[in-house]
Amino acid sequence: MVAFTNLLPPEVCSLLNPAAIYANNEISLHDVEVYGFDYDYTLAQYADSLHPEIFSAARDILIEHYKYPEGIRKYDYNPSFAIRGLHYDIQKSLLMKIDAFHYVQLGTAYRGLQPVPDEEVIDLYGGTQHIPLYQMSGFYGKGPSIKQFMDIFSLPEMALLSCVVDHFLGHGLEFDQEHLYKDVTDAIRDVHVKGLMYQWIERDMEKYILRGDETFAVLSRLVDHGKQLFLITNSPFSFVDKGMRHMVGPDWRQLFDVVIVQADKPSFFTDPRKPFRKLDEKGSLQWDRITRLEKGKIYRQGNLFDFLRLTEWRGPRVLYFGDHLYSDLADLMLRHGWRTGAIIPELEREIHIINTEQYMHSLTWQQALTGLLERMQTYQDAESRQVLAAWMKERQELRCITKALFNAQFGSIFRTFHNPTYFSRRLVRFSDLYMASLSCLLNYRVDFTFYPRRTPLQHEAPLWMDQLCTGCMKTPFLSDMAHIR
Repeated sequence: MVAFTNLLPPEVCSLLNPAAIYANNEISLHDVEVYGFDYDYTLAQYADSLHPEIFSAARDILIEHYKYPEGIRKYDYNPSFAIRGLHYDIQKSLLMKIDAFHYVQLGTAYRGLQPVPDEEVIDLYGGTQHIPLYQMSGFYGKGPSIKQFMDIFSLPEMALLSCVVDHFLGHGLEFDQEHLYKDVTDAIRDVHVKGLMYQWIERDMEKYILRGDETFAVLSRLVDHGKQLFLITNSPFSFVDKGMRHMVGPDWRQLFDVVIVQADKPSFFTDPRKPFRKLDEKGSLQWDRITRLEKGKIYRQGNLFDFLRLTEWRGPRVLYFGDHLYSDLADLMLRHGWRTGAIIPELEREIHIINTEQYMHSLTWQQALTGLLERMQTYQDAESRQVLAAWMKERQELRCITKALFNAQFGSIFRTFHNPTYFSRRLVRFSDLYMASLSCLLNYRVDFTFYPRRTPLQHEAPLWMDQLCTGCMKTPFLSDMAHIR
């Protein structure tokens, strides 16, 4: 008989691995024949030092081209202010974190750079924390009333938006919330449209592009195992070509069976009207009609429906990786049945925090207090109510301490105090796998099967140690229960 005890970790509960791949859905890489990739923040990981450049350039565009007050120039980018996945109520100039059930997490609403009191937030939404997102925001989180910031490039946008609002409020200047929001968004867009960001990266790829050698290793390994590869990106060819040459080498196109640039996602996945256009070696458009997609050639725009017809790459034998849950992954999973992998760079830092003793102890005691509150609430005498109130206060203090470990203003991108965030719910819905970077694939065989944990529903009992101790090592009393395995 196999000695299964050798497979168990030495501790009750192991530390999480930031280089691991996490599964929302069971998927066997043995069944995947075709791998697809986005470019920005998927094949090419960028250094955080890019964000201050975007912030400063957009700030200067606001001042010089949109004639915003010169005083805005005093603001610098604060990398510790915002997190990805936040919502912005345009009419109320309110940046906030919303959970999977559409409730604002109290203590995470900001107007400008100042926190908004919980009572005011509740009053603004008619006496409730609930936000009717189905009325105020579309499927892709783009409004009309509420915008969700989903990609990593939105971090400097949120910071600039908050700084501009802070300046106007601090100086008693009247402003139209919609105009201000649109101007900031347009200024950020101008940084991309005018090619400023591309120029910065191209001038110093060693500084801005991370893990290029690991990207090359991933792609080469897949090709060596007979997998077909394709690239669909919104970035222009000249920029992608320079970046791929830096990471992979001059023959990078030979690794890909199809390369599509300036695809205009997410409409690429939903609008069948735009035809493919071929580019020549200099990047100029060709006029011939596209009847097949050839290896080594570059194509622009197009649409997924023609892509499926020309390649016959359909269903779960295709696995596509991207960093934007809406623009890259949602339509592919919901409409076309592709497998999807989300690249979430923040995952690495959050796992490091989860692995700290401070986090483990804080979470363990929160769970213990929650259990005590649930069980002891039946006692309503004066002394018991006093004890319950003290426990409730301590639990809330622990929640705030735990939140600040991730981000002082908004906490973790994956959780509110206890519920999943709206971002986290979308991550589970639109991705089969998620990981900190594409290089995590190097830690697994190309025929590896990912099994999601059977996390218990509320009416089910936890059966496994990692569910019982919520990721904590050496939790009291649980070592006596190891025989459950």
